[in-house]
Amino acid sequence: MPRSLHLPLLLDLWREVGRHLEIAEFVDAVAPALAQHAGVRGVAVAAVDRERGVLRSLVGPAATAPLDPTSIARLVRAPRSLDALPLLDGPGWAAVLDDGAAVLLLALPDADGHALLLADLVEPFHAALRNHQRIHELARLREAVEADNRALLTRLQRQDIAETVVGGQSGLREVMQRVAQVAPTDAPVLILGETGSGKEVVARAIHQRSSRADGPFLRVNCGAIPAELVDSELFGHERGSFTGAVATRRGWFERADGGTLFLDELGELPAAAQVRLLRVLQDGTFERVGGQRVLRADVRIVAATHRDMHDLVAEGRFREDLWYRVAVFPVVLPPLRARRQDIPALADHFAERAGRRLHGFPLAVSPDDLALLHGYDWPGNVRELAAVIERAAILGDGQRLDLVRALGTQRTGGARPAAPVPVGVTTLRDAQRAAITAALQASRGQIDGPTGAAVLLDIHPSTLRSRMLRLGLDWRTFRPRPWGTSDDA
Repeated sequence: MPRSLHLPLLLDLWREVGRHLEIAEFVDAVAPALAQHAGVRGVAVAAVDRERGVLRSLVGPAATAPLDPTSIARLVRAPRSLDALPLLDGPGWAAVLDDGAAVLLLALPDADGHALLLADLVEPFHAALRNHQRIHELARLREAVEADNRALLTRLQRQDIAETVVGGQSGLREVMQRVAQVAPTDAPVLILGETGSGKEVVARAIHQRSSRADGPFLRVNCGAIPAELVDSELFGHERGSFTGAVATRRGWFERADGGTLFLDELGELPAAAQVRLLRVLQDGTFERVGGQRVLRADVRIVAATHRDMHDLVAEGRFREDLWYRVAVFPVVLPPLRARRQDIPALADHFAERAGRRLHGFPLAVSPDDLALLHGYDWPGNVRELAAVIERAAILGDGQRLDLVRALGTQRTGGARPAAPVPVGVTTLRDAQRAAITAALQASRGQIDGPTGAAVLLDIHPSTLRSRMLRLGLDWRTFRPRPWGTSDDA
């Protein structure tokens, strides 16, 4: 039978390959056409078990057709190829594929010239079987990832992976308003705040509210990477580019493609890496260490630092042009001592989480506990509060929070007593506070503008805001109150 007469049949088979990802559905779809146009009275797909010497998991009408033991043995021993082999127990053909499966095609006894046709049919069957295997492998991987996520959420006592922004409606109201403004854009964001104030939580909030929420969110601590490995970590390296580079490695920018890259402690980034980071922010291109190919990455940058970036720029330790690139939209995160109204909600949140993780049930914060928490200055901010609550949960033996001992450990942690200050000498912090307070009083709480406090102090407004944040000063307290109001209003 000329091959040209079988071309319409082969075209139909290839169409069905694209329509059905399950091999059983494909076999059911092509069986009628094979029977009508090629005299094939049965089709099946089987897995070849070479160790046991059997065929198993037959799919299709031919699964009910018994095969001669000699034929089965021959198929099991057959080399893996796309060539069709004649069956020994009747007019039919089979092929053992390179992935360990067998395609069985049973022809009518009086069918002539089917050897050529059956050899051509093996290829679409092979493609259909590969589709089946790939879709099931993806499903298996997805189920494994979902199981890992469920286990992680169970350990963290959460319903979803998103971080909870406690205080978003009170002490962090203005911060969350700025997050809502910038999140839908792709503008770089710089989060300024003291260590432990929750900068990563705000960065995740920006990512989750953006169009990149389905993409990756990757955090890089710029201060924890050795200077000689920063380029390799951020941009990747080619195999053999340096000693120890035994394989090509994708950097953080490639991994974060389509998502958000959170550069924590940006002020610690070495000068050489600053140059390459500036290039990525300008045109989105970079090269791996030791590579010649220009790569592109669609990444949104959210950076954070507790350092005074204006001082770093003035000292030449941070590039001014890079500063302007990353500080397109600054978000200033107040310290915990400047938003004490959030302490009850934060304490409840951490007490519930620590209780469930350590003892299997939530713990509650008493009014006496809150009084102790409000009386502490929290130099370590929210991170320190979480650590104190967890320590109190351990010291309370699962029955209560022992904050007296937990805070006592914090207060008496071996710190040396401060040296006495000579008469007439004040600390630099107190001097800065006094100068900024006087300027804010003179400007009636105004920071910017020709009559603002920044002009009176001869510093940049952003530098002034950063130092006010560090000193716990709020410009609103220096604004004149409307006539007839009082402190209790």
